[in-house]
Formats: sequence, C-alpha cells, structure tokens
Amino acid sequence: MKTELREAAVITVAMALSGVLLGVLWWWLAPHVPLVSDSSAVYLKDTEGEQAIGVDGTFTLLALGFGLVSALAVFLVRRRGGIPLIIALTVGGILGSLLAWRLGIWLGPTQDVAAHAKEVGKGVTFDAPLELNAKGALLAWSVAALLVHLGLTALFAPRDPDPYQQTQYPPAP
Repeated sequence: MKTELREAAVITVAMALSGVLLGVLWWWLAPHVPLVSDSSAVYLKDTEGEQAIGVDGTFTLLALGFGLVSALAVFLVRRRGGIPLIIALTVGGILGSLLAWRLGIWLGPTQDVAAHAKEVGKGVTFDAPLELNAKGALLAWSVAALLVHLGLTALFAPRDPDPYQQTQYPPAP
C-alpha cells in the first residue's frame, strides 16, 4: 500500500505540473477575440465571430489530449489499476487544469479591458483577455484520463483470480 500511495503522489504532482505545458499551449493556440473601442464603450469587432467559443474548445481539446497521454503513460508504467491510482489521475487532472487555466489567463492579454482600450485608442482593434467561459472544461483532463485508463485496464491488465471458481477434488480423470 505504501508503494501505491507513493506512486499516486508522484502521478498527482507530475500531472499538476504538466498543467504548465497545457496553459502555455492554450495561450499560444487559442484564437484571439478582437475588440474595438469608440472611446465610450468596448465592442466585439466581429459580432458573429466564433473566437470566444474557440477559446473554450481549444482548452477542452488540449485537456482531452493531455488526459489520453497521461492515462496511457500511467498504464504503461503501472500495468494495473487501483484506488490510489484513480484518485491520483482525478486530482492530478483537476489540479493541472486549474493551473493551466490561471497560467493561460496570466500570459494572455491584460484583464483590464477599459484601460487597454484607452491605451490603444479609438477605433483600434485589440485582443480581449483570455477567458474560459465553459468551466466544465476543467474536468475534461480528469474524465479523459479516467476513461482511457479504465479501458486500458479492462483490455490489457492482468485478471484477478475468480474467488468462486471451484476446484474438483479429486481431479477429474
């Protein structure tokens, strides 16, 4: 049990730290939402643009990919399941997603839209702050990791012995 808990702690920390890579990739790959100011208010430059939803979609797809890779890596190293391992995948994925979300926002454009609009001037296009509106995307990494690990464990892990299997005494001729 001590070994399983130690492995679970390592997996949790490794996944949480992988959130830095997810955050940088999200900041780099997410579409930019263009805004424009008329000196009295700030508006979307393209009112029918889908960039805002693309930001959420980019985070979700990256998190799903991170879940797949982390579950595959954990399975290849461990080759079996276990409660501590499942908890580590869940907690590590959530911590990694939270770190990625906050890092992406921190790396992205300033959160003070009004000050940024005044700075760039009237009629000049600038980028909106990076936001994650679909907060459920923070669970994508954990859910993907759990489903992939469950599938790999079901298909390729060693089987537990059947406790109800009866042996014949004396053996059949």
